[in-house]
Formats: sequence, structure tokens, C-alpha cells
Amino acid sequence: MLYAMAATTLAGLATALGGALGALRRPGRQGMAFAMGFGAGVMLAVSLMDMLPGALGRYLAAFAPLRAGAMAASLVLLGLAAGWLLERALPEEAAFSAGGEEGRVLRSALVTALALVGHNLPEGAMTLFASLDDPAVGLRLAVAIGLHNLPEGLAVALPVLYATKSRGRAFLAALASGLSEPAGALLAFGLLGGRITASLVTGMAALVCGVMCWVSVAELLPTGLSLGRKEVTAAGFGAGLLAMTLGIALLS
Repeated sequence: MLYAMAATTLAGLATALGGALGALRRPGRQGMAFAMGFGAGVMLAVSLMDMLPGALGRYLAAFAPLRAGAMAASLVLLGLAAGWLLERALPEEAAFSAGGEEGRVLRSALVTALALVGHNLPEGAMTLFASLDDPAVGLRLAVAIGLHNLPEGLAVALPVLYATKSRGRAFLAALASGLSEPAGALLAFGLLGGRITASLVTGMAALVCGVMCWVSVAELLPTGLSLGRKEVTAAGFGAGLLAMTLGIALLS
């Protein structure tokens, strides 16, 4: 158990390492436009290239194609609605201490961090149970997850640094997001124990996929486009897609 928790924690701490890199220098408006596009690329890639295909594949293995597609699509739509409710539940830009443009960026950073926490919770449970079943497989999984957690840490830390001008807050935001991995592992082990099922993990993945798609399209990309040139935001989006595609390939 100690080995499994150590592997899960190290995978989560890679998010903090990405956050530390992001906290080194505060970006300007064009840099922030690139960063918001980067965050959107990261989240859409992990959602549509990893989480959704994985969930759909598991449903197809158990159900007829039409039913499997309907189940996956329904959960993604439910996740989109949850993302909309999450955004509506947060205060408007003026309520944040930064206010104005920086308040909008800080609000986007908070929405991004919450979405990634939702992604990291089941991922931490998956790493823990894989490590308990086969330590070698668990270690390879933890390393692969850690590599794709690096750009996630950047996506959280950069907007926090831009809005608050605080390297410490930027790093702590990424650290908190990463620690949701071992938290998810402990939660799954303590509350569910042996009752955790592939169906539960699959459903959570499809649901979180919808949340992350909403955050990317409705929050990150519009914020990036409002800060800088569309070409800069698009370049960031492409960089995020590239970084996460490499991470997903290693995870596979």
C-alpha cells in the first residue's frame, strides 16, 4: 500500500513541477493569450483523445454500439451541463480581488483547476489500484501520468501568476490540483475499497470529459482571444494539443 500511494503521489506532484516551471516568469498579455490557448489544447486533447475514446471503448465491449454510444454521449452532455453550472456558480470577474481583465483570468484559472481536480481524482484511484495489482505496471502508469501532468500544472499556474503576480500562489494552485491524485486514491480506497468497478471509473471519465470540454471552449479560448491576437491563442492551442498528445502516447 505504501508503494502504491508513493507512486500515485509522485504522479500528482508532477503537476506541481509543471506549476513551478510556470511560476518562473509572469507572462504579458500575448503570453497569457498563448497560455490560455495552451490550457484549452491540453484539456481538449486529454478529453477527446484519451478519456472519451477509453470510455466509449469499454462501453462498446459490453453493449451494442447504439447503446454504448448513447451512454457515452449522455454522460458527456451531462458533464457539459455540469461545467455550465460550475461556471455559473462562481462569482463574476468583479468579485475577485484582481478585478477587470486580471479578475477574468483568475476566474478562468479557478474553473480550470476545478476541472482538472475532477480529472485527477479518478486518475489517482486508477494508479493506486494498478500499483496494488502489479507494482511494475503501476510504476509505468505513474511515470506516464506524471509526464502528462506537467502541462496541466503549467495550465493552472500561468493564469494565477498573471492575475495575482504571486509565484507562491501560482505554485500552490498547481500543487493543490496535483494532490487531488493521491486524494482520489485515498478516497476510492477508503470509501469504495474493493467495490470500485470499471463501470464507475468509465462513467466518471465520460462525465469529466464533458466538464473539461465546456471549460476549454466556453472559458479558456474566449479569455485567450480577448487578451491577445487570435494567431497567438491558436498557437498556444496547437502547443497544448502537441504536448498532451505526446503524454497520451506515453500513457498508452
